Amino acid sequence: MNESTAVSALAALAQDARLRVFRALVGAGPQGLTPGALSALLGIPASTLSFHLKELVHAGLVSAEREGRHLHYRPSLERMNGLIAYLTDHCCQGRACETVAPARRVRC
Repeated sequence: MNESTAVSALAALAQDARLRVFRALVGAGPQGLTPGALSALLGIPASTLSFHLKELVHAGLVSAEREGRHLHYRPSLERMNGLIAYLTDHCCQGRACETVAPARRVRC
């Protein structure tokens, strides 16, 4: 991951509704959720949710896949892990760091 990709991802997450949407999708795992399920789960109106999902897709944090009549939004766990790795890559200048827990990598 490079700096501009990290900035794009962080900018997309720097809004409370988008962060809630992304966390819900990560919680759902690779099977993802439909917009209807996300809207019901988070209490976000469909039109507002659509805007936030578009921003997350544009940042590469979420993918959308049509399955029949429905869209399923899935978290890009690889991109999320890449962002976490980018942010922690230079922690303590490569020495063991006792104050920061090791970054968890999400695998499903």
